[in-house]
Amino acid sequence: MSHATLSPKRSSLRGATLPKWFAWAVAAGSLVLGYGISAAAGLHSDIQWALIAAILFVVGSYAVSAKVEGARQAKDRTATSLVWVAFILAVIPLASLIWETVKRGVKVLDGYFLTHSMGVVADSEPGGGIYHAILGTLEQVGLATLISVPIGVLTAIYLVEYGRGKLAKAVTFFVDVMTGIPSIVAGLFILSLWVLILKMGPSGFAGSMALSILMIPVVVRSTEEMLKLVPNELREASLALGVPKWRTILKVVLPTSLGGITTGVMLAIARITGETAPVLLLVWVTNFINTNPFQDPQASLPMYIYLQYANSGGSGAAYDRAWAAALTLIAFIMILNLVARGIARWKAPKTGR
Repeated sequence: MSHATLSPKRSSLRGATLPKWFAWAVAAGSLVLGYGISAAAGLHSDIQWALIAAILFVVGSYAVSAKVEGARQAKDRTATSLVWVAFILAVIPLASLIWETVKRGVKVLDGYFLTHSMGVVADSEPGGGIYHAILGTLEQVGLATLISVPIGVLTAIYLVEYGRGKLAKAVTFFVDVMTGIPSIVAGLFILSLWVLILKMGPSGFAGSMALSILMIPVVVRSTEEMLKLVPNELREASLALGVPKWRTILKVVLPTSLGGITTGVMLAIARITGETAPVLLLVWVTNFINTNPFQDPQASLPMYIYLQYANSGGSGAAYDRAWAAALTLIAFIMILNLVARGIARWKAPKTGR
């Protein structure tokens, strides 16, 4: 039986190439060497050790590849190495966040926690739940969606199908400006208009109006891009049959892009679900169940997390409840993203039987 050698492979048409396991070997060697350098230098931070290993991985890949395969292939391997390093640096904090949230959140996350409110339970006492916060978040986000989706979709239809001249440019400009508006600014605008001028008082609906300001530009941009992807041939074929333009949009353009539009709406909902500043200014907070979003303060998951953690002192029942609520919020946003992906695949144009 012949054994594979470590020498680079050669062919008549190609120069020397390194084996497929070369990148894994360099990565393993970089980790060991990086840990050794970190220990010898007295560095106790995992971040410093990981950065040293990443630098060694990129430099080592380039050096060995340049010597064996040549400068051109070495540059290609270096670019690939940088992409992998960037990917790992982005994934590690995310995975660490999810792991920490799950580890701490499962302590009190159960059926009782999801179906009960805080009521008369003190922050220092065990028990209580997030039912009132879940209800408030669902109502506030639902109202914001009802406000934002029609406005956003109709605005995108105007920009793509009808928009010409200065008005369309002005609408596009203001949509771009709204995309970068901080959430606290949207909350202050509704606070001055709804609470201070109109004297309506805090409510879930006031928070929904602020959230809709943040949601509208996301819906407009995503819907606009999806409408632009619809082939013009479909529009022209419908118009050639004598179908009015408004009916062409309703029966041809929108159904074709429905999957992408739904995905954009779901992502916009996920974007506003975790907002805290507008809720803090406009909705306030209560430990009791308030099913009426148009009157009196109402709870929400972001505010619940903030208050429980602020009153916990870093330990105790309130601390565990804060992590459990954070895990619930992450799960809710994850479910929204999965639903968006499922709808996008379900409504994607079929290319064959």
